[in-house]
Amino acid sequence: MYCNYCGKVIQDDANHCAYCGKRVGSVAARRSLVRPRLGRQIAGVCLALAEYFDLDITLIRLVFVLSFIFGGFGLLAYIVGWIVIPNAPECVTYAPPQNADQQQAHS
Repeated sequence: MYCNYCGKVIQDDANHCAYCGKRVGSVAARRSLVRPRLGRQIAGVCLALAEYFDLDITLIRLVFVLSFIFGGFGLLAYIVGWIVIPNAPECVTYAPPQNADQQQAHS
């Protein structure tokens, strides 16, 4: 089998290419377009687009900077993305009360 991205020969039962690291075989479900809470620089718009389209974050940031320098569209697009793209939901983990024995004794 050949990798669709880099063209190298890979194992027939491989899920990821050993050379470029891309998923091969079945199509991966596309993630929803949300601004992640971790890894953002300003508002997370570039990171959200990079994760959604499976592109390098540096490439997306470069496109925004160049479009800002050559016409100002990048700033407007970033602000619109900041408003339109929702935040990723917060990950809340449940932790039992630390003094559970003391609370039961006072009840």
